[in-house]
Amino acid sequence: MTLSWFSIVRLGLIQMALGGIVVLTTSTLNRLMVVELALPAVLPGLLVALHYGIQITRPNWGYRSDTGNSRTRWIILGMAALALGGLLAAYGVVLMSGAFALGLAVSILAYALIGVGVGASGTSLLALLATGTAPSRRAAAATITWLMMIAGIALTAATVGAFLDPYTPQLLMKIVAIVTGGAFVMTCLAVAGIEARTSFADRARDDMPFMQGLKEVWAEPAARLFTIFVFLSMTAYFMQELILEPYAGFVFGFTPGESTALSGAQNGGVFIGMLTVGVAASGLRIGALRTWVVAGCLLSALALVSIALLGQVGSRAMFTPAVVFLGFANGMFAVAAIGSMMQLAGSGRSAREGTRMGLWGAAQAIAAGFGGLVGAAMADAMRAILTSEAMAFGLVFTLEALLFVAAAVMALTILSRGPAQVASAALVPGE
Repeated sequence: MTLSWFSIVRLGLIQMALGGIVVLTTSTLNRLMVVELALPAVLPGLLVALHYGIQITRPNWGYRSDTGNSRTRWIILGMAALALGGLLAAYGVVLMSGAFALGLAVSILAYALIGVGVGASGTSLLALLATGTAPSRRAAAATITWLMMIAGIALTAATVGAFLDPYTPQLLMKIVAIVTGGAFVMTCLAVAGIEARTSFADRARDDMPFMQGLKEVWAEPAARLFTIFVFLSMTAYFMQELILEPYAGFVFGFTPGESTALSGAQNGGVFIGMLTVGVAASGLRIGALRTWVVAGCLLSALALVSIALLGQVGSRAMFTPAVVFLGFANGMFAVAAIGSMMQLAGSGRSAREGTRMGLWGAAQAIAAGFGGLVGAAMADAMRAILTSEAMAFGLVFTLEALLFVAAAVMALTILSRGPAQVASAALVPGE
């Protein structure tokens, strides 16, 4: 039995909860460490890199959900770890203002838990979608669940931004506790009983050793090429993640609440970009995967150059629209890759959907941590060398724009070598 549309939307609520917790660490807490506590941007960069680095274990979580006959268990346990990690991360920032060493120790533990939680819960969730969704619905399911995740990110960032001013540590802890607690409860309710209604529940137990299963997946040309593409493109995608809000604070004078709301506006743009491509490619059948990926990369590059130039002229009024446009372009690129991932997960050796999703999730996580850390470190270096904050950040944004152009070139080559034929159909239900 396959998942109904209602069940797919329910699983999308888990993605929404996951995104709502993670955005607190990459936007609000990042901003507080860099601006309010005057810490170097590389510090939150290292912490975020830690949680992404731990997600190199994603293939193992996917393998466990493949062979353990219970994806639900890992979804719930992973969300519990993620919620606890999010709460501890906020507490770590509060401690840093008076006891830096203790706050840093708590933050390291917190971000490690976040990495474990995202890896276990997110990978198992996507594997459940890949195995439980009918082939004709996989692309639409991917679009629905990821749009819901972006909606969760945007709503959380905007809501937290509205309630966080005037900022106090006590208010921060109260808001984060509500977000993390609500996310865990919503996850438990959303996943209850769904897995039992899928064919995965009746699958025979597979006791193949993890490394052997991973080698089998890596030996598949489509899986291997797509892994390389995910890593290269996502490095470009995530470079601005940890420096955009500090840039808004230093160059345009945004308050913590305003910069958090800016993150919500950006993710609102991602939502619109994903929805646009989903409707155009799936409903109207306009454009192939490679076309949307290339367009998203090139438009992202244009948006980043615009953001860099606006800092030079000090145009605060145009800054938020430029950030929303960046989100829109990022969403165009991302939804095409997500649709491909869902479709390719069910190809190749059977009973390895979770392992494939884990492999690609690990590639994305490593790229996200690497890109975020490099962006933060370069921003610190440029700020130390240059007297202009706008120029220092602008150079990093320009470099990221060049990487997006390179990613567009890679899409024209890598996506035409094998996975393209399968992936191009990913956004067209029924094919």
